Amino acid sequence: MMDRSNMRIAIVGGGASGFMAAITAAEQNPEAKIVILEKNKTVLNKVRVSGGGRCNVTHNPSDLRFFIKNYPRGEKLLRKLLHHFDAKATVRWFEERGVKLKTEADGRMFPVTDSSQTIIECMVRTARNLGIEMRTSTSVRSFTKISDDTQEGFSILLDDDDRIYADKLLIASGGYPKASGFDWLQMHNHSIINPLPSLFTFNTPENYLLPLAGVSVQDALVKISGTKHEWQGPLLITHWGFSGPAVLKLSAWGARDLAEKEYHFICKINWLPQMNEQQVREFLLGEKTKTPKQQISSHARLGIPARLWKAFVSKSEIPDELRWSDATNKALNRLTELLTNSQFEVKGKTTFKEEFVTCGGISLNDIDHETLESNSVPGLYFSGEVLDVDGITGGFNFQNAWTTGYIAGKNMAGYPALSAIASK
Repeated sequence: MMDRSNMRIAIVGGGASGFMAAITAAEQNPEAKIVILEKNKTVLNKVRVSGGGRCNVTHNPSDLRFFIKNYPRGEKLLRKLLHHFDAKATVRWFEERGVKLKTEADGRMFPVTDSSQTIIECMVRTARNLGIEMRTSTSVRSFTKISDDTQEGFSILLDDDDRIYADKLLIASGGYPKASGFDWLQMHNHSIINPLPSLFTFNTPENYLLPLAGVSVQDALVKISGTKHEWQGPLLITHWGFSGPAVLKLSAWGARDLAEKEYHFICKINWLPQMNEQQVREFLLGEKTKTPKQQISSHARLGIPARLWKAFVSKSEIPDELRWSDATNKALNRLTELLTNSQFEVKGKTTFKEEFVTCGGISLNDIDHETLESNSVPGLYFSGEVLDVDGITGGFNFQNAWTTGYIAGKNMAGYPALSAIASK
């Protein structure tokens, strides 16, 4: 059995999952020599830009059955792993290290400082105090499994032709936008699920609402025509089309179907999902007797923002000066249709800020769902977005990073079995 006191652990990727794994391994095996290999000049770069620079650490802890419903891919794996390290464990982990988190109205959790730098400093400080080596501007070209009479482990070739050795190796390099990014892993008998963008916004270049960029509604139902994909929530009109939680979450669930359509499809929006079409029609017809002298375009109804209401009225071919009493049923039917079933042609997508998320990656069939160790290469582990796991926006992707990093780190440290620390 491996001598834990001389254990060498190499972690490829200095992101959230890589740091969590390194710290966990070091705390469980203080004598292990651990190195994080990060190709960029700085570490934790995705943490830095997340949540507009505030870092959406996780989502407000809820019943596990509901929490895992926020993962379009990887739900089965996370259902098992979150029993060992869930969102409550994440909150406690940071609080024990001096970082308090707060919950916003939509359930997202941020540091009370509203600064991602707080999270970065916490993790770097903790890693440094544990003696973890952090090597930046260090790319891994390839690795080889060593198994002979003298040693068991990995020979890791770096881009500068330097070579290091490790007993355990964790790949926490994040997602790759193209399948070719996984070539160095595929050669070790791992199946790759074709990577595709997951969180993105919709481009609608012929959208008559584009001049209203910045206008938002708090509750809209967005559907992808010809599919079962739909999502209800806040919606934002942008200079290029539509964004906001409803669109981003819908894009995650429909990622593969939308890629097959080459991001060219019809998007349907119900701006009043709390009412059915007949209720909206009856409300508008009722305004003819309630406020007959008011101009239709001048006073927004049904909670629709004023500028958006005016755009719908104009699109319904209702003149600005027309009063409710003079509106024809045909015109109000057109307005009803726009309010409950607007249709827009989507021609392309835009990545959501710098928070690039992919679906796809290392097939979950290729790893042990208890330890995250490779089924084909003993001593090799995977964590974070390099796996075929992705969540919707709201802190769920970071929770995947913390959870899988913790599981991999504890198992790499030499423990044969995990003890659950997640709250019951």
